[in-house]
Amino acid sequence: MPGDPVPHLPPLLEAVLGVGSELELRTTLQRIVDGAAELTGARYAALSTADPGKGGPAEIRTTTPAPQDADGLDVPILVGGEPFGRLRLIGRSGGGPFTGEEEQLLRVLAAQAGAAIGNARLYEAARQRERWIEGAAAVTTALLSGESAADALMTVAERARLLADACAGVILQPTPEGGMEIVTASTHDDPGDLVGTNIEPGSPVLEQLLGGEPVFIDDSATDPRMTTRVRHRFGPSMMLPLQADGQLIGTLALPRRRGARPYTDVEHRLATQFASQAALALVLAGARHRRERLAVYEDRDRIARDLHDLVVQRLFATGMMLQAAQRRARVGVVQDMLGKAVDELESTVQEVRTAIFALQQPPAEAPTTLRGRVLRETAGVAAVLGFQPSTRFLGAVDSRVPDRVAGQLLTTLRRALDTAARRRGVSRIEVTVDATATLTDGRAAVRLTVYDDGDLGPGEDAQGTTATWRAPL
Repeated sequence: MPGDPVPHLPPLLEAVLGVGSELELRTTLQRIVDGAAELTGARYAALSTADPGKGGPAEIRTTTPAPQDADGLDVPILVGGEPFGRLRLIGRSGGGPFTGEEEQLLRVLAAQAGAAIGNARLYEAARQRERWIEGAAAVTTALLSGESAADALMTVAERARLLADACAGVILQPTPEGGMEIVTASTHDDPGDLVGTNIEPGSPVLEQLLGGEPVFIDDSATDPRMTTRVRHRFGPSMMLPLQADGQLIGTLALPRRRGARPYTDVEHRLATQFASQAALALVLAGARHRRERLAVYEDRDRIARDLHDLVVQRLFATGMMLQAAQRRARVGVVQDMLGKAVDELESTVQEVRTAIFALQQPPAEAPTTLRGRVLRETAGVAAVLGFQPSTRFLGAVDSRVPDRVAGQLLTTLRRALDTAARRRGVSRIEVTVDATATLTDGRAAVRLTVYDDGDLGPGEDAQGTTATWRAPL
């Protein structure tokens, strides 16, 4: 109406309501810019933030380009009494400079925008906190479900990378030389040569990492504390201790690409809390895994004792009885039959003892002794054959055979087993490792014998073949 002291009050109310109707930060900023342009009739409006790391995008603007040689209008936006950014308008649609009334309207809108931005910040922080909490819970669930150690570390690295919007999630662990090494890496693409990268002893950042302190980097490529060969790829980064119960498992590093938005203080806190919970979950998962292995080991030990105390002793006693009967028998045929029975019992006793040894091996680990490695090879071919090869050990195999000779023996064993498995009609394979053998010149040696009862091939009448290999000790 004529004489209305505040003719722009309804558009101002509409602009204020529009600014406060959103909780997502970027959308709120865009509404502020659009509302300011519409309220004042400006041809161009832009909102630049004082600190993009804390306030989100560096600049939000209208779609129209800024007019040249036109008057501008600039007002600050405060959030919680602190500078957030500046709202700038250029060029009135009707021409001429902006009026004092329009400047006043813009300042009222800027004040309301500060409150709206504060609410959007709180909402975004709550959403961030919720995502990190959900992520930590998911990691804990995954780790306690029985993953292997390597899978557990990858789970932590990958989940943290996604939560932090980082280009990589890596885990470093201390090395015997006093440095740290990347042992796990999760990236958008192939991690390439990240795994195996070392932070050498003497690095300025190493003392903090080994001491369990978080390290926050603004630009990995230029920070003098960073000395790795891959630092030039990354910009802002967080390096967080994976530490629980006084135990330092390693460091979780979350680098972003060069030029990417820096991490905020809120992200620092949330990521640090995530790393602490992930470390605790890793420790609990490791303890659970050790308990399960111990239970399996104890059960295997009980089975091995039962086999030794009952089965082996009974077989041995039966063999002694047959040997006594053999000595008393007068008929040659009976003697031969008893002799074969004694031989079979001795072979059975040897196989049961081999089974006892296999049961006493730590579960879920690659065997380190020669006996264990031989048994692993025969167990592997059993899946192809459909039956378990017979395996015998003579002498102190583990202590007498050096590593170099053991490697050659295992290579020969694999070839012999592969050849035997390819023969037609094979139903029995016997493997013997004899550490009491000698060479023709009298030197101590180890002998590998692999027998199978398969067909030799076309034109051959006999069945069965024996492969023999020797090496000096």
